[in-house]
Amino acid sequence: MENKLDKLNIVGIAGSLRKGSYNRMLLEAAKEIATDSMTIEEFDLSGIPMYNTDVEKSAVPEIVTEFKEKIRAADGLLISTPEYNYSVPGVLKNAIDWASRMPKDTPLHQKPVAMMGGSGGISGTIRAQGHLRQILAHSNMLDLKKPEVLVTKIQEKFDGNGVLTDDALKQHLIRFLAAFENWIRIFKK
Repeated sequence: MENKLDKLNIVGIAGSLRKGSYNRMLLEAAKEIATDSMTIEEFDLSGIPMYNTDVEKSAVPEIVTEFKEKIRAADGLLISTPEYNYSVPGVLKNAIDWASRMPKDTPLHQKPVAMMGGSGGISGTIRAQGHLRQILAHSNMLDLKKPEVLVTKIQEKFDGNGVLTDDALKQHLIRFLAAFENWIRIFKK
């Protein structure tokens, strides 16, 4: 019989490839804030090629297989996304496209997922997260609805070393991660 307090393993992905990505900093902050009951391991999307059915039919790239296996083995998926042109970045959509293939064997099916994101403006990635929910619905993912993490003026929340300095955001992330843990445990068998 499984112990309800078993440590949860989470795969975290940042939807930005930029070295100084604030959304990667947000993911790092979540990793540091996570309690002992949860570990968050980031998977770097930078090596995943653009989805192409011809490539898939020939041989699924090793990094894609690794990505899918990491998701399959994880208890949940944590996505930190910026907002590009009122939507999700292409790199994030591309990774989800690969992970959703083949539909009968996707590791995304009924996988608990939480999303967060920040932007330099005042929208806090609300449109990107709305579109992301639509994308995740196709794979029947179990997305946490509340609390939302929509960070406005994210560039003001971190210092020059990428350390979260905004206490209100830190407290919100603590509540968010606790809600995500509770959400996962509802579905964990």
